[in-house]
Parts: sequence; C-alpha cells; structure tokens
Amino acid sequence: MPSNPSVRSLRALDSVNFFLADVRDGVGPYLAIYLLATHHWHPSDIGLAMSVSGIAGVVAQTPAGALVDRLRAKRWLAAIAAAFVAAGCLLMVLKTTLTSVITGQIMVGVAAAVVGPGVAAITLGLVGRRRLDRRVGRNEAWNHGGNVVAAALAGLLGHYVGREYIFYLVAVMAVLSIVSVFFVREAEIDHAVARGADGPAASEEPTPDTAATPAVSGLTALLADKRVLVFSLAAVLFHFANAAMLPLVGQRLSEGHSTGASLYMSACIIVAQLVMIGSTSWAGRAASKRGRKPVLLLAFLLLPVRGVLYTLWDNPYYLVSVQVLDGIAGGIFGVVILLVVADLTKGTGRFNLVQGALGTATGLGAALSTLAAGYVVQYLGYNAAFLGLAAIAGMALVVFWLLVPETGDAPAEAPPVVPVPVLP
Repeated sequence: MPSNPSVRSLRALDSVNFFLADVRDGVGPYLAIYLLATHHWHPSDIGLAMSVSGIAGVVAQTPAGALVDRLRAKRWLAAIAAAFVAAGCLLMVLKTTLTSVITGQIMVGVAAAVVGPGVAAITLGLVGRRRLDRRVGRNEAWNHGGNVVAAALAGLLGHYVGREYIFYLVAVMAVLSIVSVFFVREAEIDHAVARGADGPAASEEPTPDTAATPAVSGLTALLADKRVLVFSLAAVLFHFANAAMLPLVGQRLSEGHSTGASLYMSACIIVAQLVMIGSTSWAGRAASKRGRKPVLLLAFLLLPVRGVLYTLWDNPYYLVSVQVLDGIAGGIFGVVILLVVADLTKGTGRFNLVQGALGTATGLGAALSTLAAGYVVQYLGYNAAFLGLAAIAGMALVVFWLLVPETGDAPAEAPPVVPVPVLP
C-alpha cells in the first residue's frame, strides 16, 4: 500500500487539478461562441467542430487507460497531454478554418483522454483506496476552483480584449499544469495501487518498464461483469443528455447579445463551478457514508429537470441561474463515478483501463449529443433540442435507478441503543 504522501506532493496535486481545469476540457463551450459570434459559422458546422473532440476522445480513451495502467511515467503522460491541449488551442485560433479547428479539437480530445486517467491514477497511487473518496472530492473542488478563475478571466478577456485570447489563456494554464505535475514526488506513487492491483499479489514489485503485477485480471472477466455494462449504459445516456446543454445555452445567449456573449457564458460556468466546489466535497463524504447509488441518483434526477427549465424563458439571467443544477449534478457525477470504477475494479489491476473504456462510452454519448443537437437546432429550434435532451436524461434516470446496483461497501449499521437504567 502507498506510504503517507508528503505535503509537497499533495499540494502539487492540488495545483495540478487547479491548472488542469480548462486544460482537461480545452476551450469547451467558448469555442461555440467564438465560431458563431466572431466567425459566423453555420450551426451545423459548429456542431461538427464541437463533436470532433469527443469523437477523438472515444477512439483514444480505452488505449489511453491501458497505457496509464501499463506505464510508470504517469507524470510525463499528464505533461505531454497538457502540451497537446496548448498546441491544439493555438492552432484553432491562429488559423480558424474548418480543417484547423477539427485538427485542434482532435488534439484536445486525445489529450483529455490521457489527462483524466493519468491524474486519477496518480491520486490513487498517492493516497490509496481507503482515502480515495475524500481525496477525489478535494481534487474536484480544486478543479472547479480553477474553472471559476479561468472562466472569470476568459469572460473578461473575451469581452474587453478579444475572444481569441481565451485560447491563449488555456495554453498558459496548460504550461502551468506541466510545471505543477513534476512537483509530485515519483517515489511516493505506488504504481500497483495506482492501477487497482491492490489484491494479494499487489505487494510484489513491478518491472522497471511497466506496472504489471500478478493481480491483473483478464479483459474477458471485466466485459462479462454486468455491473460494468449497465453502469456504462446509464453513463452514456447521462452524457448524451448533458454534453450539448451548455454549448446550446451559449449559442442562445449569443443571439442578440453578441457583445456580451462571453460574459454571459462565463457567468454560466462560474455559477456552476462555484456550486461544484461545495457539491464535490459533500459527494465524497456522502458516498462513503450512505453509499454510491443514492448520491449519484440525485445527479441523474436533476439533469432532465435542467433540460426542461431551459425552455421556459430565454432571459440571460434566468439561463445563468439554472446552472446551479448543473453545478450540483456535475459535482456529484465527477466524484462518484471514479469511486464506482474503483469499486468495480478492486484487485483487478484494470482501474485505468475500465476508466478509459467508460470514458470511451461517455465520450461517444457526448460527441453524438453536440452533433445531433446542432442539427435539431437548425431545423426545429432550441426548445426542441432542450426537450429532446431532457427526454434522454429521463431514460438515463430510469436505467440507473432500476438496473445499476450499489457498488460500495454497505454503510456500517448504527449500534443498537441500550437503555440506561435510571438510578433512584
């Protein structure tokens, strides 16, 4: 098992998550505003450009997870991925053609496929399974704090300087994340635990080039686990319903408010991220005490409600306020999904591979979401797109509620209350 990590490594992990806030997702919904308001792209072309990153992630996620499991150079993998994000953002802004934007989005998508499993593996290898729930909550809280700062800076830069400077901001944050990751001490990462191989054979030393241990399970056993399959289905539906909502809000805010679109989008992101700072901290503690399923069920419940609320009013302040629900659901999902994967892969040595495979599935849902939503908006309008996404979110809720079992250990029962006799 991993030894107690140093304060330096834990603080460095905080910084990595802070600066990876925008690096992990690239320019995100700002790309839709940039292409629509600055370069006047057609909605269907915007949908295509937004979906390419997700499609690249679909292709790269599972190999990336297997690579993170196998290699011990996890810090270098995270650093190289961040460099890819910086290069992709610069490519998109320096030459905004369909070819360059698609190429840049592919680079961002591939990088994101490595960053997520890489940081999760470093975290698990540093703190171990028993402290993972609280540490993942802390990681996500720092990540969302970074998103708040990045969104505020992006909104100000986009409004007062130029929308292209949002891309430069992400590139700078990528460089800072590269610096931060090398302050994590390599010697403190237990590479057997980092891949989930913390079974009886995990104490054996891995080879110098890989993190292989005798505790690694075969892929057939994982694919035969129905819990993995039904949870993946629920997660795919969740991401299909969720991925296109914020970009669509950004496009709707751009209509008639082109000069303030970046500020409105930043407000949407800041509201959600501020709420996520609290919801992630709560989710880690609640999932440990009450179980994974009840906590995650709340995230699935809020998503269809959010989709319907977007159709009721197009006032910018109202649309921004609805993002509170995104903050609650997104914060819960980001924390508990890693805990569920850790539960399902305990002792298998396939933690990052399954995480990558799940990322492939959810990335596919997200990519199809933005692509389909772009065409629905073009032919039927924004309300039809939001209602369609809400319906899919309802399907995700039903699948999760009825088919996905509890994966965590049963919460300890409270000891029986023994009446104390009152002395006369």
